[in-house]
Amino acid sequence: MTQLNNHNVGSLSAAVETPTYDRQAVTPGIVHIGVGGFHRAHQAMYVDALMNQGEALDWGIVGVGVMPGDKRMQQALAAQDYLYTLVVKHPDGEYQPRVIGSMVNYLFAPEDPEAVIETMADPAIKIVSLTVTEGGYNFHPVFGEFNLDAPQVRDDLAHPERPSTSFGLVVEALVRRRARGIAPFTVMSCDNIQGNGDVAKRMFSAYARARSAELGDWLAAEVAFPNAMVDRITPVTAPTDIEELSQRFGVEDAWPVVCEPFTQWVLEDHFPLGRPAFEKVGVQVVEDVEPYELMKLRLLNASHQALTYFGYLAGYRYAHEVCQDPLFVEFLLGYMREEGTPTLAPVPGVDLETYRLTLIERFANPQIRDTLARLCAESSDRIPKWLVPVIRQQLAQGGEIER
Repeated sequence: MTQLNNHNVGSLSAAVETPTYDRQAVTPGIVHIGVGGFHRAHQAMYVDALMNQGEALDWGIVGVGVMPGDKRMQQALAAQDYLYTLVVKHPDGEYQPRVIGSMVNYLFAPEDPEAVIETMADPAIKIVSLTVTEGGYNFHPVFGEFNLDAPQVRDDLAHPERPSTSFGLVVEALVRRRARGIAPFTVMSCDNIQGNGDVAKRMFSAYARARSAELGDWLAAEVAFPNAMVDRITPVTAPTDIEELSQRFGVEDAWPVVCEPFTQWVLEDHFPLGRPAFEKVGVQVVEDVEPYELMKLRLLNASHQALTYFGYLAGYRYAHEVCQDPLFVEFLLGYMREEGTPTLAPVPGVDLETYRLTLIERFANPQIRDTLARLCAESSDRIPKWLVPVIRQQLAQGGEIER
């Protein structure tokens, strides 16, 4: 067995794809807040793919953890020189392991918020990206306003030089850049929220405005918040995934990531300080993300909510089990065709029937073993954003709302 780290990465099995670039030449250009499985299977993978083409070596990623539980991630990644294995699981049982090397550091904000702030204040950092889940944006699920009464937010406003929230960290870094004559970085949301960049702009501006009206106005006018649609099913890493990687490929990785073969990223091109050439590795860089994100949120994400509860009550525990049951396949396709799709505008370059059938195939991948428990998590945040808009629009236009 080979422990994954810089020293040993060159001696891994030939079946494991490894970075072809010199990691010592990689310098930070991105700070990412919220390093979970999805970020490591998605954005970090795209940056790594560019680096394997000899590009984007100045776009290395510095991960940031803001939650107490993120300490474990910091320790696991630091012990491996921030390398980790991404295992793509194909429906036919093929495993495709690949070592990702685009992350160059990981900072744990609760222990050293100053290090996080100063890293973001460095002129080399041009993008601060986020994967903090729907609940991490601190807005009211119905009315949408920023919650200034949250205890951590109140603490940050009282002590802005030592913040604990993503809002406090990012805004304090922007304040310092401004004071030093450094242009603001772009804030890039990678969360499953409709208009995620617009939401991020509204929330960060509200926090900044609570510090000072002038600061809030400046941030809203000067900081870019591109919208994006992201997609890749990435279940929580299980102990069996760690064991299988070790047994099949001889890789000792404390926290690998498993995912499906499908991946998609549609990104609005609004980066005043520049960005990696993501389009060279399959990212769709567009002027308007909305048609794509509505397609994904109202078909894929809403379908996840639709299958989760009924599937669990029917005795299933995994998404693939539900989607191998013809009754549930009929139910999901009925929802997508008759309820979700009528609320969508035309999506450039996408055949919606093909997309719907592809979703069923993806959900039915037995290798992913995506738990219904994971899909149920945080549904009080998700259902209002993914399903309720469909119901409202269908009611307004006299459409179908029953299955």
